[in-house]
Amino acid sequence: MASITETSVTKVIEHERPDGIFLSCGGQVALNCGVELYKSGFLQKYSCNVLGTPIKSIQITQDRSLFTQHMTYIEEKVVPYEVVNSLQEALKSAERFGYPVLVRYDVVSLDDRRSSYANNREELISLDNSALIDSSQLFIDKSVKGWKKIQYEVVRDHYDNFIVICNMENIDPLALRTGESIVVVPSQTLSNDEYSLLRSVSIKIVRHLSIIGACNVQFALNPLSSEYYIMRVNTQLSRSSALASKATGYPLAFITAELAIGMRLTNLNNSFTDETFAYCEPSLDYVVIKAPKLDLRKFLRYSNEIESSIESVDEVMSIGRSFEEAFQQALRMIHEDVIGFHPYSRTITDDELNIPTDERIFLLATALRQGYTVERLFELTKIDRWFLHKFQSIIQFIVHHFNSSIIQNKSLLLEAKRLGFSDQQISIYCGSTEVEVRASRQQFVIKPLIKQIATVSDESPTQINYFYLTYHGNQDDIQLSPNKETSILVLGSFFYEIGK
Repeated sequence: MASITETSVTKVIEHERPDGIFLSCGGQVALNCGVELYKSGFLQKYSCNVLGTPIKSIQITQDRSLFTQHMTYIEEKVVPYEVVNSLQEALKSAERFGYPVLVRYDVVSLDDRRSSYANNREELISLDNSALIDSSQLFIDKSVKGWKKIQYEVVRDHYDNFIVICNMENIDPLALRTGESIVVVPSQTLSNDEYSLLRSVSIKIVRHLSIIGACNVQFALNPLSSEYYIMRVNTQLSRSSALASKATGYPLAFITAELAIGMRLTNLNNSFTDETFAYCEPSLDYVVIKAPKLDLRKFLRYSNEIESSIESVDEVMSIGRSFEEAFQQALRMIHEDVIGFHPYSRTITDDELNIPTDERIFLLATALRQGYTVERLFELTKIDRWFLHKFQSIIQFIVHHFNSSIIQNKSLLLEAKRLGFSDQQISIYCGSTEVEVRASRQQFVIKPLIKQIATVSDESPTQINYFYLTYHGNQDDIQLSPNKETSILVLGSFFYEIGK
């Protein structure tokens, strides 16, 4: 096994003489390596074909100028930008767009890992003076701060058959990368018209670019209208693809590999179920939350602010029947000291809420406990009101119902569990112990139900060994046999954390 470099891949191809090379499963490094080998003529020299998405399509999605040309050709819009060669040009571009603006240090690709926001003239001067030392050109982008970030995961084969696996919505508005934002699957705040519109545009883009296999299309959506921009298209399997696959039970990597060698989507089975076809679109009756682990204080940094650059070191995923249930589960997994959507005991200010930090979600809990309204929080954070109302429902339950008597009230205790509260949280808020809370649940027969990830919802029953626990519902999806003589305990590793 060797690292993916032009040298190592060249040696393998020279020695093994493969008929083809598959670039979609190796991330950005594999794409870059494959494109360079193609541009140098090496792949053509050894008659090594690029499997799956054509190399020219990959090049289009990696080159911002080409990508813009193609989106314009199909009458779609990308985020307006200008290429500048000096500080004076950057200042003029910012004046035309209006502050804030996004400064990108890579003028070729659509990669947003090397970018920063300038909120005023002084910040732009500071950014450009340092950035122009390393690069002769910069992108100045119109800001879409505060817009929604929506993603669609689409699969297409050589014969123009396609399905949409799912869509995803960032809870945080644009300004933060997806890797630094909490993401919910499927989207929760889109209207039917918005959902259908962006779905249709995703399919149009994938068809135009002749994508084969999985593809991730990212949008910026204006929360005050149906205006949208296409941000980028990922032709490789990405972290978003992994989330889509885990969230839906759809084997994206496996299907993408089969489509790359010419298989028809209509002829493939879903290997997760062995009962449904890969051509069936998943239909979710549950909510999936992805949350980043942000260990910023373990790096040499002066600030815990997060914006457009990569900060997260890992991510967690939770599943529930309600947003609140999945949301609080996810928060508990990001760090061993986090008990859920728990407010701080101190008083906070508007400035703390206005700046994205690794503590922002808990600052929101504190603000709601402190008496901030949903409207005021929307003005400060631009987080959609739907999410803010869900956060508010959790805090209001804490304020109005948590006292020593809750564990004696079956309906309130069940409601608390359905809102995602753990036994530990309940014990802290009502002044009891976890043992007492658990005993009350057992007395009231309040227990989590085993639910099955059904990749096509209830439309076509499937047998799949993919389950989650929830306090919503009336019965388990599977029946455990009490007569079995042996039981199996599966132990898994805990979450990854830098320094431990």
